Amino acid sequence: MPMSISLSSLPARLTLLALFSATTFYCLYKSRRLRHLKLSLSPNPKPTLPKILFLSQTGTSKSLASRLHRLLASNDLPFDLIDAQNYEPEDLPKETLLLLVASTWEDGKPPPASRFFATWLADSAEDFRVGSLLLSRCKFAVFGVGSRAYGDSFNAVAKDLAKQMRALGATEILPICEGDVDGADVDGVFDRWCEKLESDVEESDVESEIVDLEDIAGKAPSRKKTVASVEETNGKLNGKREMVTPVIRANLVKQGYKIIGSHSGVKICRWTKSQLRGRGGCYKHSFYGIESHRCMEATPSLACANKCVFCWRHHTNPVGKSWQWEMDDPIEIVNSAIDQHTHMVKQMKGVPGVTLERLTEGLSPRHCALSLVGEPIMYPEINALVDELHRRRISTFLVTNAQFPEKIKLLKPITQLYVSVDAATKDSLKAIDRPLFGDFWERFIDSLTALREKHQRTVYRLTLVKGWNTEDVDAYSKLFSLGEPDFVEIKGVTYCGSSATSKLTMENVPWHTDVQAFSEALAQKSQGEYEVACEHVHSCCVLLAKTKKFKIDGQWYTWIDYEKFHDLVASGRTFDSIDYMAATPSWAVYGSEEGGFDPGQLRYRKERHHKSSRNRSG
Repeated sequence: MPMSISLSSLPARLTLLALFSATTFYCLYKSRRLRHLKLSLSPNPKPTLPKILFLSQTGTSKSLASRLHRLLASNDLPFDLIDAQNYEPEDLPKETLLLLVASTWEDGKPPPASRFFATWLADSAEDFRVGSLLLSRCKFAVFGVGSRAYGDSFNAVAKDLAKQMRALGATEILPICEGDVDGADVDGVFDRWCEKLESDVEESDVESEIVDLEDIAGKAPSRKKTVASVEETNGKLNGKREMVTPVIRANLVKQGYKIIGSHSGVKICRWTKSQLRGRGGCYKHSFYGIESHRCMEATPSLACANKCVFCWRHHTNPVGKSWQWEMDDPIEIVNSAIDQHTHMVKQMKGVPGVTLERLTEGLSPRHCALSLVGEPIMYPEINALVDELHRRRISTFLVTNAQFPEKIKLLKPITQLYVSVDAATKDSLKAIDRPLFGDFWERFIDSLTALREKHQRTVYRLTLVKGWNTEDVDAYSKLFSLGEPDFVEIKGVTYCGSSATSKLTMENVPWHTDVQAFSEALAQKSQGEYEVACEHVHSCCVLLAKTKKFKIDGQWYTWIDYEKFHDLVASGRTFDSIDYMAATPSWAVYGSEEGGFDPGQLRYRKERHHKSSRNRSG
């Protein structure tokens, strides 16, 4: 027969054997798979406590998760509180209830310490071999902690976690709730989320220390309602957001700031107090001749578009990419700033060294450093505010963080305009400034270029952070041609203590000799266009100045004739930086014996009884 003939051939027999083997293997695989699923879906698994997992970088998510843990425990609902970096994601299929509090860090990514957990979950959700039943026994809820100022990446991590949990078969018992740490009452939003969560948990059955939430399906509020509740508490008043929320206000006041209106601030500088006592002025006194005891440090915008690693405020101020808040009147800001400043100066009365003459002078400020915190150029009425200061014959030193080139172009004459040049390459700028803008480098370059069109005094301000940007002399020198600044200030970073937002230590603070070496190398790279002009050893600061402009017959002219400046502004005529320059005293010149310390002041040296662990040669 034909069939028997075909089966008698060796290839046919092998084909038939392979078919039988594959069928047998498939049946065995399906049998084991079904048995595994039955075990995983068993109604009586080994009892485990539900979990609260947090993904935290600065400590906010950890703090919120701990608060939730205490709340549930106080209602006899035991949970394990675990840092995601210490959790084994392979144990996720065993979980019955998981509450996640997740922060979004740079570029919409999870905190570095929690990256393994987030990556494991993402990989599992995308792996077709895992399937959608892996977490079918698990119910979950997610609270996100982020900053709306980062746009599309706002709470990206929390959103991704919720999406991936659903993809793996987990059931979402409450829609994701998004907290905004900068523009909203994140504590209030979190508390309301906790109340809803607690209410739902308490309504459920609690057996063998496992919270069963089977009965609460469908009771969670709609996604639309949850989002609306967050927006309703987004720091808004009569439809407009307030920049300084109660939490931000409390943090800044604790640091000594006097809050003005809804978005401005003033704080007395330690150098103001120092010169009131006759103990020396700041580097601006040495470089430009300001009277430190008559200088007011203020800002019309506490918000910033960067989160720099060396931020003095440890990111307690708000952030944003555009003005989206209520706006106060510029004249009212100036009035309040002067009132608050003079009130703080009055408190120096009776302090040893403070004379009646200096105190009286201090009560009449002649300079305003618009560099306290945040980004003053963001304030829409910055020109009107500057006009008001100049009308009162108060000079202006405005610092911008090089992210708003169009604002720079629109600025009216400033006594001295600074642009912060915190790094010389795209990668290092991103690492140091941690900017909100995706096109931060283009904005940075355009900001430097915009300086070239300014007729008044312009400055590149470099902050040296050892181990971060002190090796980029060549790259920095190439930036000079973009803005052609009158001056380049080079200052060692000020150590403000370690925090969750910054891991800088004293090892990152350069010595003055380091700053000197960097400055001299940078001047040499300019091939004579810039020379080292001044220094202030106490502040670990050195000044480069354009040689052709400010060095006349061997004499430096880095100081400012402030009365001449105000007369020029009042005249309405176009004028240049050389029109109001003044001679620099010998004690402020680079290499002088005084090191930039005014000999007319009394130097006070603190006694130090501790040994420094730093190596001067390092």
